[in-house]
Amino acid sequence: MTDPGDRPPTPTSAAARWVSATDPEACWAGKGGPAVPSYYDHYLIDNAHGIILGVEATPARFRQEMLAARRMLEYVKGRFKICPESLGADKAYGSGEFLAWLLQQKIQPHIPVIDRRRQTPRYFTQDQFHYDTRENAYRCPQGQMLRYRGLSVSTRSYIYRTTESQCRECPVKRRCTRGTVRKIAVSWHEPARQVVRELAQTSPYLQSRRERNKMEALFSELKQRVGLRQVRLRRLWNVAEQFYLAATAQNLKRLAKFLGQREPAPTFCTT
Repeated sequence: MTDPGDRPPTPTSAAARWVSATDPEACWAGKGGPAVPSYYDHYLIDNAHGIILGVEATPARFRQEMLAARRMLEYVKGRFKICPESLGADKAYGSGEFLAWLLQQKIQPHIPVIDRRRQTPRYFTQDQFHYDTRENAYRCPQGQMLRYRGLSVSTRSYIYRTTESQCRECPVKRRCTRGTVRKIAVSWHEPARQVVRELAQTSPYLQSRRERNKMEALFSELKQRVGLRQVRLRRLWNVAEQFYLAATAQNLKRLAKFLGQREPAPTFCTT
């Protein structure tokens, strides 16, 4: 329930037939099978006991993951005065924007970074370009400078690019780009992303990654024990009620187990 789904077509598109007439708030998405109108169930739990502190129901869209996490964190801070030291989550939450927000809240993101610096098969990757701080430019493997050209609001990045004359006679152009120039897009939130890459080498980060199985256990219980493999009512507010009731049942189960634990017998000292 934390995997991104596909954004459904809008009613004005050619594929408007994929919008559910009975539940337009649901998004068309699939996980291990055919796509169906879907919602996401988001949980926020404490690592120590696996108690569910926050629940959010959202349409099955990728961006809703981060928005739900922010709402849950803000809720537990206002309702329970809980300010977590760290947050563990899967890679779907690893956008630069969300990581930067967590750092602003004094929360260490124990989250894999969504990183596309190496996702250029058969071509030079961004890691092979050296950044020159004095020039505010990148130097390619052949020594040519990719200078700053401006902002890209749509991708939230800074753009660096060569000129056509620089690339025209380059002997390794086929290994660099298929276009007439080489371009590099650097995220606005690159400093936050770098902080999280460094956190990934620490022992608290690794411990958080191991404890994520508690979250997976809750979702497994939700499907296997509670029986909520699919929602029984349409529309977001109805779906949210089902998720809240299911989370309440899971918390009550843990509360009963906690109350049923015997207190340790007192220890007496003899002389």
